[in-house]
This record gives sequence, C-alpha cells and structure tokens, in this order.
Amino acid sequence: MERWQGSATSLKIVAKLRQVDVLTGQGKSIAEKVKMIAVTETTYFRWRAEYGGMKNEQVKRLKALELENTRLRRAVSDLTLDKLILTEAARGNF
Repeated sequence: MERWQGSATSLKIVAKLRQVDVLTGQGKSIAEKVKMIAVTETTYFRWRAEYGGMKNEQVKRLKALELENTRLRRAVSDLTLDKLILTEAARGNF
C-alpha cells in the first residue's frame, strides 16, 4: 500500500472514490476502505462531498470553469482598479 503524499489531482481523487465504491461492494468498513486508499476519513468524506458521483469529464469541466472564473475575477479586479484611478485623476486628486 502506497502512502498518499501531497495534493491530489481531481482525476486521482475520482479514481480513489471509485476504488472505495468497489470496496463497499465487498463489504469493507469505512476504516478499512480509507486505509486501503491511504487517506484519512476526514479527507475521504471531504472528497466524497466535493467529487462524489462525478465522472472524469465532469471533473475536467469543473476545473476548466474554476480556471475561467479565476481569470474573470482577476480581469474585473483590474478594471475596477483602473476605474478608481481614472476617477481620482478626473477629480484632480493625484
């Protein structure tokens, strides 16, 4: 059994959750399942809440949307700052 290190990618998390689903079918307890995938119960439940039931395509789409959202937030922030600077300059407060 390998030790889980560092942050996991979304696709790896979905694969681990699928592995837990298989172990559930075999009648394993929660403690046994999380030990088999080398994560804590807290991590497992957090992953299940965020990625439970997702397919790989859905995870890729989610990550793409999160990246786009970050880019758009940065653009809005830059434009807001530009507007504030122009407003101050127009008032003569520079």
